[in-house]
Amino acid sequence: MKGRSRLGALACLCGLAGTVQAQSSEMVSAVSGLPSLSQLFARALEHDAGLSRQRYELEATRQEVDKAWAGLRPQVEASYSHVYQDSSNIYTENPENYAQNDLYEERVDGELTEKVWRVQLSQPLFSLERWRQVDKAEAQTTAAELTLALAERDLALEVSQAYLDAFLASQTLALLESKREALALQHRQAQRAYDLGIGDRINLLEAQARFDQAEADQYEVENNLANALSTLERLTGITPNFAQRAVSDLQGIELGEQHGDLEEWLERTADNLQVRLARQQHQVMQADTAIRRAGHYPQVNLNLGYTDRNSPDELRASEDAQASVEVRVPIYRGGYTQANVRQGEMYAQSGEAEMTEARELARQEVRQRLRGLESKARRLEALKRSLESATLFLEAADKGEQLGLRDLVDVLDARADLYDLRIEFVEVIGQWLADKLALEAAVGDLETRDLSQAMALLAGLDAN
Repeated sequence: MKGRSRLGALACLCGLAGTVQAQSSEMVSAVSGLPSLSQLFARALEHDAGLSRQRYELEATRQEVDKAWAGLRPQVEASYSHVYQDSSNIYTENPENYAQNDLYEERVDGELTEKVWRVQLSQPLFSLERWRQVDKAEAQTTAAELTLALAERDLALEVSQAYLDAFLASQTLALLESKREALALQHRQAQRAYDLGIGDRINLLEAQARFDQAEADQYEVENNLANALSTLERLTGITPNFAQRAVSDLQGIELGEQHGDLEEWLERTADNLQVRLARQQHQVMQADTAIRRAGHYPQVNLNLGYTDRNSPDELRASEDAQASVEVRVPIYRGGYTQANVRQGEMYAQSGEAEMTEARELARQEVRQRLRGLESKARRLEALKRSLESATLFLEAADKGEQLGLRDLVDVLDARADLYDLRIEFVEVIGQWLADKLALEAAVGDLETRDLSQAMALLAGLDAN
């Protein structure tokens, strides 16, 4: 992540939308009819209201830079005043002492109506506080960019999780349907044996219980599928369609290479978006503290002004041009500046603690996800062996039934167990993919290729 621009802080997600949109049509045709995860994420980038809010907030924060620079540029003001004045002065108190002239009545009455035009320009020559405001505004903008990047990353993970949930539910429904057919046949066989007096009631009740349990599981999975599709609709604005095809041969599924050394992954947590955001927010707090410290320094301003006073009293009428250099030195403000600086230092220390916490959480996330990947990979290998054994057992039971050594109930029982193993295998694949995407996100490296690899693995499942 080093050497990237600020928008590179989006952890490769900022450019993900354009790349995904260019590949979306290709992806749709490449995944055996499955909805494209990359295309769904591209739609979510455009549709999600929370992400739109973050974009508007980023644009609003960028205006802070222009506002800070405005404080260092000339400030020009023009004003107009229509003044009515009723005064008590030497004319109104002693009118008999002055000769009458054109202005005699106005002066002895003490009432004047004037029009005053002013134009003023003020240019800061030295203001440490305003210069440091620019640094803070730029730091705030970078923090807002990272906040948007974090929102995009979280959106990618949320879309991916909902997609995995929907895929898993659709595959599980298909497997449960096949399992229910086997259990229904087993129940009919047990009922027939009981009716003929060659079976007992316990076997019949067991078959009924297993069939009812499969039906209950099916209702739960249907609800899970509806929830996942509802989440995808909320995030993307569309409801994708997941075909319900029961997977069969899962032995060819490969998870790829090992994930490497733990220490290497932990070093990469410096690029975690939450860590980077916490680090940037700490810089914002440090910049704010620097502004507060600048309250001890003087300010120097150049002031230029022009005033045109139009008055019926010719002694008051005037045109004035003014130029001044103003130096303002803070001497005593009741202890406000010192308290303000101490407050900023406390905020900066809290930001440092938050940065440390974010780094530790990222490292913990990496450890947990790596452990999860390794554990699920071992579990999948064990499930492969179990599937192979269950398949051989089913074949043996089927041959035994043909030779009269086994009955049909044994065959159907073995087939139902095989469906359970396939369901478990698909569930673990989904969990492994969720851990994989979360691991890449934990090190700030979630990219298009990760979504594409997830789609390729799911397409392999769907094709079996």
